[in-house]
Amino acid sequence: MKSIFMGNTYIGLLRGINVSGQKKIKMADLRLVLEENGLKNVKTYIQSGNIVFDHKQVDANKLEEIIASTIRAHFGFDVPTLIIQKDDVEQTLKVNPFLEESEENNLYYVLLKNPPREELIAQFNELQFENERFLVTDTCVYLFCENGYGRAKLNNNFVEKKLKVEATTRNHKTMLKLLEMTST
Repeated sequence: MKSIFMGNTYIGLLRGINVSGQKKIKMADLRLVLEENGLKNVKTYIQSGNIVFDHKQVDANKLEEIIASTIRAHFGFDVPTLIIQKDDVEQTLKVNPFLEESEENNLYYVLLKNPPREELIAQFNELQFENERFLVTDTCVYLFCENGYGRAKLNNNFVEKKLKVEATTRNHKTMLKLLEMTST
């Protein structure tokens, strides 16, 4: 039985683990080492680095460093980490400009670690891709990929390169599941 913990609930998003056999981490092992390093009530969702946990720390940067340094120490590699909260996910979902007009399985969220510079956003907004639409905000690049994300030109690496920010991408179903997990 999980202990009751009076702290804040966070969502940790790890970029690039368990993709194409790279940076492999079993979620059971990840939960164990994170709890050994102070995170409480750690839950994971699928194998791609989605964590929900409680912690008394309120500084997201410090939490990102706790997770990144724990992974580095126990698994031997660096993993970009982004910490968000339930309100962040709710707001991100609420303002998605493509939600009403598209199927949920074509919606993607490139979550940005820092706001991109205005001139880079302006340059990005001039790009056009067949069967792909996007909206750039300070915290997210909303993607509507008519043919799915796997064939999209607008992928995480492309967004990071053009906007010069760290980012991690999640689909709509994962965002909904993470929101649900913060309430259980």
